[in-house]
Amino acid sequence: MQAFRGRLPRIAVSGAVVATCLMAGGTAASAQVAPPFAELFRQTSEAPRQLELEAEVDRAEGLARQARAYPNPTVSVMTENVGGQRPYNRFGRAENTLQVNQPLELFGKRSARIAAGEAGVVAAQARTRDGRLSYAYELARAYAGAEVSDRRIGLAEDELEEAEADLKAARALVEAGKEARLRGLQAETEVNSLRAVVDTAKAERVGAYSRLTALSGQSVSYSTLAEPMLDRLAPMKGQGPIDPTQTAPYLAAKADAEAAARRVTSAKRQAIPDVTVSVGVRRLEVDNANALLAAVSVPFPLFDRNRGNIDAAQAELRGAQAREAATRLEAEAAIQASLALNEAADARAAAADRTLSTAEESYRLARIAYEAGKSPLIELLAARHGLGAARGVVLDARAAQFDARASLARLEGRTITGEPVQ
Repeated sequence: MQAFRGRLPRIAVSGAVVATCLMAGGTAASAQVAPPFAELFRQTSEAPRQLELEAEVDRAEGLARQARAYPNPTVSVMTENVGGQRPYNRFGRAENTLQVNQPLELFGKRSARIAAGEAGVVAAQARTRDGRLSYAYELARAYAGAEVSDRRIGLAEDELEEAEADLKAARALVEAGKEARLRGLQAETEVNSLRAVVDTAKAERVGAYSRLTALSGQSVSYSTLAEPMLDRLAPMKGQGPIDPTQTAPYLAAKADAEAAARRVTSAKRQAIPDVTVSVGVRRLEVDNANALLAAVSVPFPLFDRNRGNIDAAQAELRGAQAREAATRLEAEAAIQASLALNEAADARAAAADRTLSTAEESYRLARIAYEAGKSPLIELLAARHGLGAARGVVLDARAAQFDARASLARLEGRTITGEPVQ
């Protein structure tokens, strides 16, 4: 890319050298090279954010397995006609009963509960995919943020280097009596100010790499990147339409609504009383005989008809359906906005490149004119400020272009490097 000259190629070379040394020697205990983004994303399967998403699916699967469980039987042992007045003061007339009670879930209660559990798993998986896409988007921005911080240092050091060269030229003109001493002091002040800018950029770089390290779930801090990301972006050509009903946020909202509908059905079925079948054997000591017992019991739904749970489930369903409708509208708006932002970002990047070319030529001519004594120092300083601003504009344009691409990739269900996210 022609937008970055001077310092940036040396940064790329030094970064590659550092990466090679760190990977070959393995001696740095507190720093390491961040791998290419696609590989880094694959390595983050054990990151806390990823583990949290997987735990949500595991939780839903556990609830679905529990929904398939049958009610447990109850075993009871009872002794009657003992410990009373004669002739029941001993065990000669005792009646010992062994009984097994088994609740039966009828009228589709169990199947409704199972369907609700399975729908919960589908919803959890859809939310997890949406969460992984969000995580991939944030990780890409952190990766690009680390690269931007490197480049800002390069820009600041480039401008400092140029300011020091201007200071040297100003001092030469002052010593030759062609400039007032004030001009030399102005150039020296500019150099000191730019040194502070370099220090600030280095501090911001620490924060950018710390965020990348924390987001990727690594215990060892990254110190450099294995590959640049900003230079890989090509202008979009003929981007096709994106179906809003296939975006991850909408699919997650739709799955939540379907799961909520299943829970309403399950809550209604839970209002149906369970039938309990009892089978047992009774020992009649006085007759020295055994007898079988059989019974059926049904609770009378006089007080508890599960109305509160039904109302709560229906309210949850209304909310989920509203979120589904809102998410679809938001997805449509996000797609239109993202496509427009990508086109604007491409135009901004192209304009920034042209601006930089003009600023570089202006600074070159101003430097020649100043050294020849044909223009004042103020014009040289203004030209250099314009060049520094133009370089910053190019970098900001590249960062905005990357962010627009990452946002579009998230809507398409993939990472910034094109890998689909499941």
